Amino acid sequence: MSASDLAWLFDLEEIDTDLYRSVVEPADTPRVHLYGGLVCAWALMAGARTVAPDRAPHSLHGYFLRRGQADKPVILKVDRDRDGRSFSARHVTAVQDGEVILSMLASFHAEEEGATFETPIRMADLPDPESLAPNPNRQVGFAALDVRNIVVDDAGWRPPTRQWVKTVDRLPDDPIVHACVIAYVSDLGSGFGELEVEGLPKGGPTIDHAFWFNGHHRADDWLYLDQWPIKAIASRGLYMGAIHTRDGQLVGSLTQEALLRPGMGPPPNWKPEDGFPPPGS
Repeated sequence: MSASDLAWLFDLEEIDTDLYRSVVEPADTPRVHLYGGLVCAWALMAGARTVAPDRAPHSLHGYFLRRGQADKPVILKVDRDRDGRSFSARHVTAVQDGEVILSMLASFHAEEEGATFETPIRMADLPDPESLAPNPNRQVGFAALDVRNIVVDDAGWRPPTRQWVKTVDRLPDDPIVHACVIAYVSDLGSGFGELEVEGLPKGGPTIDHAFWFNGHHRADDWLYLDQWPIKAIASRGLYMGAIHTRDGQLVGSLTQEALLRPGMGPPPNWKPEDGFPPPGS
């Protein structure tokens, strides 16, 4: 799959007013279950189709209720909760086989003038993406993305917590497409990938996901995705993250909770050539 194919994935079919249908992932995609970031991106695109063109996405809050099947389309129903003077709120439900797999609130904001502030980040402390090897795990099922892990686990699989990522090819100039790809990227990795806690999996299925867009940026230039753990309790793990451009501008902020039940992770020496997704994940 190329970056142009990734943009094609977001070209939803309008089947009625505020009702859309997704495409089906290419037949050579080895995933059995839909990747959560893709469902979020579809829901964001569906919501964007119903707002004024001057309103860009600024946040989304989604609950993953069921696993989606990769070999079937998803129906996306948009409820227009409110259109104010500068904000539009949408509730998008993603449905397969008559059941909701994602319930997401998305908000869109018209550009406004205002003061700016940003906490600086030391990008100079990070290795350049060109100096890192591509992540082989992401070459299986995520061929449209070039992902470079900053911490590499040679002994086996673990979800990355710090990584460089961009699309392999150039994307169209449509800012909504770039926002959808950034939402797609925001569900990669895990804040628990570098922790060594007995009995605690390093990753698991996403329960809920919140993301804030902190400006307009391209997704076909290198982006730095950093995630860090907050707390694990009751088989749930909460972590936060941020996406920055190569020159240190904040692209987006995220908070995510994953299901971290013991035994959910892959076998210790699993490799991507063994099949995707990792057995038991």
